[in-house]
Amino acid sequence: SIAPNALMVSMVQTAISLPVFLLALPAGALADVIDRRRLILFTQGWMLFAALALGILTVAGQTTPWLLLLLTLLLGLGTALNAPAWQAIVPEMVDKEDIPSAVALNSANFNVARSVGPALGGLIIGIAGFGTAFLINAMTYVGVMLVLFNWHRTQKSSGLPAERIVGAIRTGFRYVSHASVMQAVLYRTLAFTVGASALMALLPLLAKRDLGLSSMEYGLLVGSFGFGAVMGALVLPTVRRRVTVDTMVVLSTLLFALVLSLLPLFRQYAVLCGLLVLGGASWLAILSSFNSSVQTSVPSWVRGRALAFYMLVFFGGMAAGSLLWGTVASLIGIHGTILSSSVGLVIGLCFTYRFRLSGGELANVSPSGHWPVPTVLLEPRPEDGPVLVTIEYRIEPEKWHDFATAMKKLRSSRMRSGAMRWGLYVDTGNPCRHVESFLVESWVEHLRQHERITVEDRQLESLVLSFHSRSRPLKITHFLAKPLPPSKK
Repeated sequence: SIAPNALMVSMVQTAISLPVFLLALPAGALADVIDRRRLILFTQGWMLFAALALGILTVAGQTTPWLLLLLTLLLGLGTALNAPAWQAIVPEMVDKEDIPSAVALNSANFNVARSVGPALGGLIIGIAGFGTAFLINAMTYVGVMLVLFNWHRTQKSSGLPAERIVGAIRTGFRYVSHASVMQAVLYRTLAFTVGASALMALLPLLAKRDLGLSSMEYGLLVGSFGFGAVMGALVLPTVRRRVTVDTMVVLSTLLFALVLSLLPLFRQYAVLCGLLVLGGASWLAILSSFNSSVQTSVPSWVRGRALAFYMLVFFGGMAAGSLLWGTVASLIGIHGTILSSSVGLVIGLCFTYRFRLSGGELANVSPSGHWPVPTVLLEPRPEDGPVLVTIEYRIEPEKWHDFATAMKKLRSSRMRSGAMRWGLYVDTGNPCRHVESFLVESWVEHLRQHERITVEDRQLESLVLSFHSRSRPLKITHFLAKPLPPSKK
């Protein structure tokens, strides 16, 4: 209304979505480095201020296009900083077996808000004006803040200094690079979002240009998608008890591809609404499966960063897919593009099928606390390093193959918990003597590694130790890098 041109409208949309993409990783690191409850309180207060300012200025008639853009950008920044911490607290509020249902409910709420919100906002605007709608939106943040004030979060304290943001992002990247379930989630998310984004990108054009729907009819069409998501959240727990998460994702992806392939073939409004109900249900089943796989397979110390990588791939896939299908639609038309996207979904499913999500929900990722504090004669400073840790094993020749297989898994465990480099060596003079080594960035990072080891990691270490000869004790040594004196000129 204040700047009815395509450029300004698109800039407002960019101000909302761009911060989420650019700040996902720093926000994920913040969610792991500082108290998540306090971070969410801060971001909710930030968004309350921005929404309240927008409402007051609009009521006073002082809102200009550039002021609207600035306040929208502030809301986008708050959303970006809030999102990883918001999702990371789910496992702290419900039992592990209830995480998939909690994630599905959270996703359903989002889809309902996206579907009903514009209609409700339009109703309020029609009755009381834009300013009142903005002020009511601001009050919604107050409710969230009151709940957070009354939430007594239990958190294990650590005597170590907090990680630095850049280092925390680097550690998070190493974790994701060596976590098989996380890699499966990211590959499958990218394959799905690139294909599925065609629906979100082209549905407005399909409704307006091809079907000639009114704004109200289009709103009901989008509402059908949200209704399907709610129905999906209701039936998802029952379905999950009968099929694995991988089967759930495969069947839901095929259903979504079927919906895409049928949309261009029908012009009956009721049929289109029915198809979008199915699309909403399958959409929720897929994304909640991805999200809950991250929540259940990742330990608390890195959960915010893992979710940030997931969000980065999700929004990146949606943005890239929208651009791709928009370009294709300009060449071959809307109908052919939507059909092509359904084929693309099936192709993506074939390429990513080997990346398995199953097993993450069974992993015990709680801290084990079984690593003893290193014995040192001279206490290193926290920043000293890097630290080289060596572990000497005695392996009989007939156990070598099984030992090597177990060590391959242990390598991933070491890298996930903070190691920068890992190696396994055999003594050429004594083939039974094997030495594992891994390098950690600093002394304090190695102490953090002690706190990060999970029960699942401990079980893996026990498997490796079962191949070690009991005739000799396990030998663990810590080496600290010693700087050389400067060269004399």
